[in-house]
Amino acid sequence: MILTTTDVIQGATVQSYLGVVTAEVVYGSNALRDFFAGIRDIIGGRTGSYEEVFRKGQQDALAELEQRARQMGADAVVGIEIDTGTINVDAKGALLLITATGTAIKLK
Repeated sequence: MILTTTDVIQGATVQSYLGVVTAEVVYGSNALRDFFAGIRDIIGGRTGSYEEVFRKGQQDALAELEQRARQMGADAVVGIEIDTGTINVDAKGALLLITATGTAIKLK
């Protein structure tokens, strides 16, 4: 399975466009991670724990995108975009949302 952010695959011919495919990953917040992120917010610097969450989330979203594309009969997904956001649960917490979207295609 080819996954790419480009809208063409060099040297490949598209047989058919199967449609838009999406994947979503949602992670709950973690009190300990939030505590240390708060300290980093005060003293400055990168927040490695959240960077790791986003890195893993992007990998999980792409894996889910690939699985859904395979179910559609695709050989590749082109034009992939990954977005991140939050879902506010209440005044104290939020969920992290990572989505991946692309076009599933069948190659000749």
